[in-house]
Amino acid sequence: MADKNTHVAVIGAGPGGYAAAFLAADMGLTVTLIDPAENPGGVCLYRGCIPSKALLHVARLIHEAAEAKAWGVSFGKPKIDIERMRQWKMDVVSSLTGGLGRLVTQRKITYIRSSASFSDDRTLALTDAGGEKSTLGFEYAILATGSHSSEIAMFPADNGRIWSSKQALELETVPTTLLVVGGGYIGLELGSVYAALGSEVTIVEMLPHLLDGADRDLVRFLTKTLTNRLKKILLNTTVADAKFQKNGVKVTFKDQDEKHHTQRFQRVLVAVGRRPTTTGLALEKAGVSVDENGFVQTDHGGRTTAAKVFAIGDVAGPPMLAHKAAYEARIAVENIAGKNVIADSAAIPTVVFTDPEIAWTGLTESAAQANGMDVAVTRFPWAASGRAVTLGRSDGLTKLIIDPNTERLLGAGIVGPGAGELIAEATLALEMGANATDVGLTIHPHPTLSETFKEAADIFHATATHYFRPKRTR
Repeated sequence: MADKNTHVAVIGAGPGGYAAAFLAADMGLTVTLIDPAENPGGVCLYRGCIPSKALLHVARLIHEAAEAKAWGVSFGKPKIDIERMRQWKMDVVSSLTGGLGRLVTQRKITYIRSSASFSDDRTLALTDAGGEKSTLGFEYAILATGSHSSEIAMFPADNGRIWSSKQALELETVPTTLLVVGGGYIGLELGSVYAALGSEVTIVEMLPHLLDGADRDLVRFLTKTLTNRLKKILLNTTVADAKFQKNGVKVTFKDQDEKHHTQRFQRVLVAVGRRPTTTGLALEKAGVSVDENGFVQTDHGGRTTAAKVFAIGDVAGPPMLAHKAAYEARIAVENIAGKNVIADSAAIPTVVFTDPEIAWTGLTESAAQANGMDVAVTRFPWAASGRAVTLGRSDGLTKLIIDPNTERLLGAGIVGPGAGELIAEATLALEMGANATDVGLTIHPHPTLSETFKEAADIFHATATHYFRPKRTR
């Protein structure tokens, strides 16, 4: 017999876990939420999405102050108080996680600060921070344990000169020189922060381009900006060797021509992706299977190979995004409540919060090309947007991927300030099955960046007001 029992046990209190717990409680189910942290939030709120965006906001402010000189406004050189900045970031985190803690209480959810593992397919073994053990019986369990940073053997995580995203967000110091290993969104976001704070940042990426998975015409705007702000971007380059020295890390690079060169850095940030967190869960005792990449196997309803155990978010597979976890939380809970639903989203948006931001949703142009699909692609340059020009930010683009026969929207991509906000309209349009005419006939406020979405749709019919393109012929 277990020490305590619950109807739904949610393991992990990140954006997927707490969303699942809250919805289950709202639906009248008895819920226990399990996580070692003081309040819900998970990696996203404590050491991921939220603190990084707080620091990226600071970085953007620093760059905007410098850019204002062209508009006739000059500021002095910014004085950076790292301690105060760190405290502000912590205040943001505390405010949001504390608010989630209050919502737990208001919803009458039992919150247990422990780690959890399966004893069998109906029982969890819990261990709190003091080592005290207990057991919890459940009717249903939802795995929402998230993910953790991938490591590279030559850059051991226990060396103080090596940072994961977690250490980088602690803002312990601003190194004179910083190497970022990996040209994905985490490396570019955090590299941008430290460059703004004064570090000489070098990014090394083994691929011939940054942000694999994003269309090249979007990334080129960001690459141009980063080329000016960072010390160096090394593409088609790998790390051949790393030697730890008293004042830093001596790194040897190997380029595509097999040539080697060496440089020393005070700190190295390893940002080569993330892996699902399943260690210590004893999934096999519950009959839960994982795939060859370590992700928990689920069906379209979130069910694992154990009938009463569901999995959501990063631990259940890519894309590893907080909003995808929250969406899957609803699917899992509704199935537990007997609604028999499946995950069937038309699009999951992705946002890179660099400057400029890059966002895309649905089908990308590169994926369409790779699959030999016949698509029409329209591009509206922000240099033709009145609002973008007033912001001094004509370095942007809005593009649509359209079925040339039905004119239905298949995907969208945006690069520019606020792209992460603008992509929501495109995602809604995809979910609602909108076509180019629908978007073009929707009145958008002027002058706004949202108009670029309408104009990109109008380009399909060669009727865009602020951009001329001859009518399409087939």
